[in-house]
Amino acid sequence: MKARFITIIFLLLTVPVLISCKKNHYKVNTSSIDVKVGIKRLEKDIFTLNPDEIPEKIPFLRQRYGSFLQLFSYVINTGDVNESSFGDFLVRFCTDKQNNDVYALTMKLYPDISNIETNLQEAFRHYLYYFPEKKVPAIFTCITGFNNSVITGDSVLGIGLDRYLGADCEYYPRLQIYKYMAARMTPENIVPDCIYGWGATEWDFSAINYPNDNVITEMIHEGKLKYFEKCMLPETSDELIFGFTSDQMKFCRNNESQMWQYLIENDLLFKTDQFTIRKLTGEAPFTSYFTNESPGKAAVWLGFRIVEAYMMKNQGTRIEELMKNTDASAIIEKGKYNPR
Repeated sequence: MKARFITIIFLLLTVPVLISCKKNHYKVNTSSIDVKVGIKRLEKDIFTLNPDEIPEKIPFLRQRYGSFLQLFSYVINTGDVNESSFGDFLVRFCTDKQNNDVYALTMKLYPDISNIETNLQEAFRHYLYYFPEKKVPAIFTCITGFNNSVITGDSVLGIGLDRYLGADCEYYPRLQIYKYMAARMTPENIVPDCIYGWGATEWDFSAINYPNDNVITEMIHEGKLKYFEKCMLPETSDELIFGFTSDQMKFCRNNESQMWQYLIENDLLFKTDQFTIRKLTGEAPFTSYFTNESPGKAAVWLGFRIVEAYMMKNQGTRIEELMKNTDASAIIEKGKYNPR
């Protein structure tokens, strides 16, 4: 009797351990995938130049930075890089006192970016695991006059480091950047923002040609992008993936069924007006349809949960098939989404 009692106790203790050790749906073996990410630093190349030398260095910059130089120029409003006026405009940008102060602050915070390179390298290993036919973009850093966090184009990805100077950066209040947004303008948000930005470019909402533009379609589209981001960054916390505080994350997990029920009962899922769509999926300190404790974009988290349920129930579905799927109703139905 005693031996049997011990065996039962052992089984009771080990079952929860076995359950907790269940394979993480997002973890895959990428060890055989070779990716080398080397980030070129445009801000260093232009701010360390003698201003008098900048115009004559334009050919060098065009060669070194390729199409990214033009994207950067559009962001800082200095025109066509092939025009003779570009050199003069760039001189003005590089000799502006605030831009120089911001450059000094950026270099103090980011004297070395090897950690960003390593984390992006790992993310793009996952990218090639899921999309072996795709190419890894060339990656650059820059200072954008606080205009852009992430710049994307054909095969290029840029990081505006001046948008990641820390939540307490003195410039952000002056620029009237809301505190809830500044809270995410930190170094640890760079890689998640890059991967989300890359996914949003690869699978642009308008290019996918969804049959409807309504709340549920945008929820699921954003949910697909967050699912993509989580697959690329399986070790990254949900708080960073979604831009939520730990309390906001708890709110979503504890109130998933109530939020979903609210959307259904108030006939919000098929609303097509942009005002309603933005209130549910856009930037905000909280989602006004729910409570002040909810995060902004709470409906995006619901969209992710719908997509996650779909992928768990249909495990033969490749992510590329998911990203191209335009049937929001089928994703809900085949995922048997029913939060409790």
